[in-house]
Amino acid sequence: MNPNDLEPLDPHDALNLYKKDRKREVSDATLKSHGYRLKNFVEWCDSEGIDNLNDVTGRDIQRFKIFRQDQGIAPATLKSQMDTLRVFIRFCESINGCIDGLAESINSPSLAGEDAKGTDIVPTQKAESILSHLDKFDYASIHHALFRLLWASGMRMGAAMSIDLQHIHKRSEYVELRHNPETDTPLKNKKSGERDVSLDNRTIRVLTDFIDENRIETTDDHGRHAVFTSRHGRLTRNTVRNYVYRITRPCTYNGGECPHDRDPDECDGMNNMTPYKCPGSTAPHSIRRGAITHYLSEDVPGAVVSDRMDVSEDVIDEHYDERDSRTRMEQRREYVDQVDL
Repeated sequence: MNPNDLEPLDPHDALNLYKKDRKREVSDATLKSHGYRLKNFVEWCDSEGIDNLNDVTGRDIQRFKIFRQDQGIAPATLKSQMDTLRVFIRFCESINGCIDGLAESINSPSLAGEDAKGTDIVPTQKAESILSHLDKFDYASIHHALFRLLWASGMRMGAAMSIDLQHIHKRSEYVELRHNPETDTPLKNKKSGERDVSLDNRTIRVLTDFIDENRIETTDDHGRHAVFTSRHGRLTRNTVRNYVYRITRPCTYNGGECPHDRDPDECDGMNNMTPYKCPGSTAPHSIRRGAITHYLSEDVPGAVVSDRMDVSEDVIDEHYDERDSRTRMEQRREYVDQVDL
């Protein structure tokens, strides 16, 4: 497009138009993430006196990238911000707000090794220690049922929150995951994320005992009978996140011994309102990352893990698979050694 054909577009207006355009295509959580990442770019435009995206060039984009690098953000964070910015600028091009080709000039940093993965993960040994503790001392509690389900299935936090009593099939040993945005339980990938997830007998038994003995009988704001509830209805994201931080605190499951040499009586992380202050605690997604790696380490094919966890094999390789190269080689050997050479 000829630059003379562009129509003035303020960065703030562009962000609002982008969010409205994407609202029906992505989940609310994804839209919020995009808004947060792009807010940095819009604020940078303000600080640079850029009030019309018509004037933005590839050199401006590079200056913004360097600005964010200098702020010390992690390589993975910078990559996600530049990837989102590329999608945003492509949208602006489509509405005559940016020069043609600007989006393709945006270079995201290449990630290798640990930079390509998140740092939080619940490894198999830690998960087994947590489950052993819960089995003995907190059996069939909401903490036990929630952690057991997340670890066994590898599902996202939002998926676990969406489950109703009718979605659990005890005799057939599986759970239904359904996208219901109209009643506030959307799945990240919407309809395409709907699936039936098989569960092992132990997980079904823990869920059944939790529902029968410890679940708070209530309905949510839409009259639905959620599996995981509080006195106020279906658990919120903040509550689930808080529970996982509590469960994953090392001194909670290892007999009270703190690996960080803190005094439990004085540690802010032991306060159940601020368990995230424990450096050993992790967020819900760490369980998903650990579960995916565990399944892969147990030789479950990538395609099966992909379908079960609702994540592409490419994303698994880039962001989730924590196996080292030696482990991968030994697992390949089991197949290669069967080849008659």
